Amino acid sequence: MPLQDPCTGDGSVDFTGAPASREHSGKWRACCSILGGEFCGALAYYAVGTNLVSYLTKVQHQSNVEAASRIISWQGTCYLASPLGAFLADSYWGKHRTIIVSLAIFTLGMALLTLSAEAPESISSVAISPQDALSSVGLYMAALGLGGIWPCVPTFGADQFDDTDVAEKAQKELYYNWYYFAVNGGFFFASTIMVWIQDNCGWALGFGIPTIFLAVGIAGFLSCTRVYRYQKPGGSALTRTFQIAVAAIRKLHVDELADSHLLYETPGEESAIAGSRKLMHTTGLTFLDRAATVTTCEKTSGNLLNPWRLCTVTQVEELKILVRMLPVLATAIIFNTAEASFPLFVEQGTVMDNRIDGFSVPPASLMTFNCVCILMLVPAYSKFLMPMASRVTGMKRGLSELHRIGVGMVFAMISLVLAASVEMVRLHIARSRGLSHRNVAVPMSILWQVPQYLFVGVAKVFSVVGFIEFAYEQSPDAMRSMCQACTLIMVTLGSYLVSIMLKIVSSATTIGGKHGWIPENLNEGHLDRFFWFIAGLQFLNLLVFVYCSARYRRKLPN
Repeated sequence: MPLQDPCTGDGSVDFTGAPASREHSGKWRACCSILGGEFCGALAYYAVGTNLVSYLTKVQHQSNVEAASRIISWQGTCYLASPLGAFLADSYWGKHRTIIVSLAIFTLGMALLTLSAEAPESISSVAISPQDALSSVGLYMAALGLGGIWPCVPTFGADQFDDTDVAEKAQKELYYNWYYFAVNGGFFFASTIMVWIQDNCGWALGFGIPTIFLAVGIAGFLSCTRVYRYQKPGGSALTRTFQIAVAAIRKLHVDELADSHLLYETPGEESAIAGSRKLMHTTGLTFLDRAATVTTCEKTSGNLLNPWRLCTVTQVEELKILVRMLPVLATAIIFNTAEASFPLFVEQGTVMDNRIDGFSVPPASLMTFNCVCILMLVPAYSKFLMPMASRVTGMKRGLSELHRIGVGMVFAMISLVLAASVEMVRLHIARSRGLSHRNVAVPMSILWQVPQYLFVGVAKVFSVVGFIEFAYEQSPDAMRSMCQACTLIMVTLGSYLVSIMLKIVSSATTIGGKHGWIPENLNEGHLDRFFWFIAGLQFLNLLVFVYCSARYRRKLPN
C-alpha cells in the first residue's frame, strides 16, 4: 500500500507559504475557532438587526417609516457589500486576511454604535446630532465588515478539509451543517437574551456586550493562525472573464476544434491561476473554447503568453462552471421569498388570539420556533437523517447538495400552503363572528401559526445549507468566495421581490375602491390569496430547479 503524501492534495499552504501538512494543520481543530468567530459575528449582527427598530424609534425618536426605511437600507447594504469582500478575498487578500480586516471594521462599527447610545441626542450648534452621526457611521461600518465576513467564513472553514482525502471530505460535509448551527445559535442568543438586555438594562450594555463578543471572536480566530490551511488568491476573476470574452470574440473566424486535446493548457501539474487546480475540458458552451484555440499565427510566432489573445482550458472552464451554476443559484431568489414573508406572518399573528395560559405572546416571538427548529434539526440531520437517507439513496452522505436544495424547496412551499390555510380558517371565523369590518383579533389561537414557522426552519436546514455547499463544492477553486456572495445576493433579491410584489398586488387589488388583499384591517382582506400566490411561485420554482439540476453538469477536476 503506497504511503500517503504528508501534505494536502488540494494545493493549500500553511501560514509560511509551504505546502500544508495533513496531520498538523486544518480539520476540526482549525474549524472550532472559525465557527466560534462566526457565532460571535452572528450574535452581534442579530443583536443589532433584531431590535434596531426599537432603538431608532425609542432612543433616536425617528418615525416608524423613517426607521423602517433606514433598516431596509442597512440590511440591503450588508448583503450588497458581500461581492466586494468576496472579490478582495479571491483576487488579492485571501480569505484569512479579508476576514481579519472585516472583523476589525465590524467591531469598530459596533463600538461606534455603542457610543451612540450614550452620546447626547442633540447639540444646538451642530446640524446633525452626535448620536445620529455615530449610529449612522457605526451601522454602515458594520455593514461593510459583514460584507467581508459572510462570503469568506463558510469558504475558509471548508478550506480546512482536503477534498482529495476521502475521510476529510466526509468531515467537510458535516462542517456546512455546523456552520449553519453557529449562525442560528448566535441568532437565538441575540433575539432572546440580548433583546431582553436592550429593553431592560439599556442600549449601551445591549450593544456593548456583542462588541465584546466580537473582540473575543477576533482573538480566538487569530489564535489559530498557525493551524489554518490557506488557499492562495488567484488574481482578478473579472479580468480573467473579460480575457476569455475578448479572446473568443477575436477568434470568431476560427473553426471549433474537434479534438479538445489541441486546446491550450500550461504544461505540468500547476495551473496558470494561483490557488486553482487544473480543470478538465467539458463539452458544451463551445463558443468559449475559441479563447483556448491556438491559431496558426500564434504557433508561428510562439506568442502564447498574451491572455487577451489566448486563454488556458482551466480559465475557460472557470467561466463555463459559472454559467452552469447561475441558473441553479437563481432559484434561490424565489426560495428566499418564504423567509421574506415573515413580516406578513407577524401581521397575521396580530389579528389572532395571542393569549396562552394568561400570558400575552408577542406575534414576532413565534420566529423563535423557526430558530429552535434549526438548532434541533442540524445535529439530528448528521446523526439520524443522513444515515436514513443513505440507506435510500445508496450515497454515503445521504443526499447530494442538489437533492438537499430540492427537499428544502418542498418544505418552503408547504409552509406557505399552511400559512394560506390558516388565514382561510381565520377569515372564515371572522365572517361567522361578524368581525370582518372590525380591526380586532379573531378568536383563533396564534399557536396555529407554529407549523408554518417550523416548516420554514426545516426548509432552511435543507436548502440554505445545500446552497452553501453547492456554491463551494461546484465553484472554481479561485472563485469560491464570489460564488458564496452570489447566494447572499439571492437572499436580498428574494426580499426585494416580495416588497415589489406587495406593492403591485396592493395597487392591483385596490382598484375601484376595494379593500384589496392586504388592507389595514386584515379581517376585510385576503392575505390568504397572497400566501397562495407565493406558494404557487414556490411550486413553479421547484419545477424550474428540477429542470436545471437535471441538466446541470458537475465540475470535473483534473
